[in-house]
Amino acid sequence: MTVMEKIEEVRDAKWFSNLTTIIILAYASVLGFKTLGEVETNYSMLLKLADYFVTIYFVFELSIKMVSEKKFINFFKNGWNVFDFVIVVVTLLPLEQSGFAAIARVLRVFRVLRLFTSRPELKAIIDMLIKAIPSIIDIVILMFIIFYIYAIVGNFYFSELPSGLWKDFLVSMLTLFRVLTFEDWTDVMYEAMDVYPWAWLYFVSFVIIAAFVFFNLFVAVIIGEMQKLQESDMKQEMHEDHLKIDLLLNEIKALREEVKELKKE
Repeated sequence: MTVMEKIEEVRDAKWFSNLTTIIILAYASVLGFKTLGEVETNYSMLLKLADYFVTIYFVFELSIKMVSEKKFINFFKNGWNVFDFVIVVVTLLPLEQSGFAAIARVLRVFRVLRLFTSRPELKAIIDMLIKAIPSIIDIVILMFIIFYIYAIVGNFYFSELPSGLWKDFLVSMLTLFRVLTFEDWTDVMYEAMDVYPWAWLYFVSFVIIAAFVFFNLFVAVIIGEMQKLQESDMKQEMHEDHLKIDLLLNEIKALREEVKELKKE
């Protein structure tokens, strides 16, 4: 086995992915401890060593991925590799001793996002969500239209209520969002019903349309993308199985020809 093959084996190894995940989770814990003043004061050296260790490991891991590519440019053709590269490079910038120290601390928090790329399962979920964005945007547009209509109607009828929850279009939109999240929405409804007894129709219809129907649409889109992902994985596995079968058949054919030649001799 060549050195390059060994590097590729390390890159694709499950233990390497698990090690990266453990280190990222440990680093996330370190960032949490840094928010505790006494801990950061008493264990400042230990926390700095942990930070340096994570930095060195990330550079090492990124180097493994870059070296294992047959062509260096191929590394940047993968969006997740670019994501890793940007995070590592940005966190290596010497900003701690400059006027951008606060920005440097915030950027270090983004290292935890590397958890997405260290776990293939998480990458698959993120890819699935990205593919669902066009359908989600369509649902959001339709939902905005419903919000817009209900906000106009609510402002028209309930603008004089003492709570001021319907005094203009924007406030009405916020009130409808409150109703959508079920945050004391019945109080808003009962206040309107004191003046307009039929107001329950307005609120109940909005809850049914916005909360139940649209939330289920979001779930349906995500489930549909998950099914597509599973079907794609199954097709990939079937394709790999067919390749293996073809390879075995070719080997059997070659063996038969060798046997025939031996019999002739």
